[in-house]
Amino acid sequence: MTDQYCDDSNIAGVSFSIHPMSDNFINIITEALNEVDTSKVWMKTDDVTTTVRGKLPHVFDVTKAIFIHAAKTGEHVAFQATYSLGCPGDSSGNAYMAEDKEPLNSAQIKDIKQPVAAKFSLYPLGGGNYMDTIYEQIEAMKKHVTVSPAHYSTRLDGESVAIFNGLEHVFQATVNASSSHTVMTVSISANSPSQK
Repeated sequence: MTDQYCDDSNIAGVSFSIHPMSDNFINIITEALNEVDTSKVWMKTDDVTTTVRGKLPHVFDVTKAIFIHAAKTGEHVAFQATYSLGCPGDSSGNAYMAEDKEPLNSAQIKDIKQPVAAKFSLYPLGGGNYMDTIYEQIEAMKKHVTVSPAHYSTRLDGESVAIFNGLEHVFQATVNASSSHTVMTVSISANSPSQK
């Protein structure tokens, strides 16, 4: 049996992939990364995904900014992410937890208009009435964007800043509702030719 590390550290993390549907995808990704201040998170990219770890507001701030800077190019951009906070299975390493909660990228991206379509699924693990928690957070998301049902997920339509802000809000609310391990999967699409 594998030893599992678990404490009250509140390290948040995300594993994400961003896919610009363009021959210029390398420049789109590297320019987006260059525009984002990642100094309050730990971040590592390999040949499959990028992992970001730190305080929850900074994890969302960085992923939101990377996506928006890539999407503002007008190219079709797809984003897939799994956000997680809690135990079991996490480790205490590779995180910047001493920072304040002030996001570094919000002011730079808050006025960028970028409509997107998204789907998310929320998993409050380790709790009793998890479906009640999920339904409450789907209702809460309606304060931020247009919400509609979809198989195995919930669809969101609206501005990218509002969608990311809503996702962060419902994720934090789920953590606050005593979920010992909260996981959320997210798929976001910007500038899709399917909508034309």
